[in-house]
Amino acid sequence: MDVYILSSCRITNDRLIADGKEVLTRNCEKGPAWLNTIYRALGIQYPKFFKMDNLAKVGFLAAEVVMHDTEIARDRENYAVVCLNSASSIDDDRAYQQTIASKELFFPSPAVFVYTLANIVTGEIAIRHNIFGESSFYVYENFSALRLYDSIKDVFNNPDMSAVIGGWVNYDEDCDVLMLRACRLSDPEKMLLSENNINNLYK
Repeated sequence: MDVYILSSCRITNDRLIADGKEVLTRNCEKGPAWLNTIYRALGIQYPKFFKMDNLAKVGFLAAEVVMHDTEIARDRENYAVVCLNSASSIDDDRAYQQTIASKELFFPSPAVFVYTLANIVTGEIAIRHNIFGESSFYVYENFSALRLYDSIKDVFNNPDMSAVIGGWVNYDEDCDVLMLRACRLSDPEKMLLSENNINNLYK
């Protein structure tokens, strides 16, 4: 049985695109203000969002878009979360470094330190959507549709896995995200999971 893309989300510094259609254009400062604008535009009620770092926020938002029309409570053990990026948690690494750089102002922040692991974003997504399946986060030099395709497709080597929330989730001052929800099914009307289709959604 083939794997198909059921929904997609692209978030850049300036645009939010869902399933190939632009749904929001930035009209504020880029960065955290833009992420908060997306949160409010999506009508989400999840106060913990404002405690997250920027990487977790943007991954969370993209997952919200791709999961907006699905209920997975009955199948949560058979969902996986797979994310990739090139910057790891550099946005938080810099912030944490500032708290320990000076001997005079040395004040390590646990609230920042907890996000200096890139895979925290997969955990936030899993918590939000009650996903108990496997999760992975890989760091590569740059975006590769083939690498993303392979990372998602590899999950389906496990016959118990029915769906994957997976994508490129990068935040290093600039926001560069492509999130997909892919499922194992037989439906030629859906978009086939392929390197070419991932490239087209990323453009």
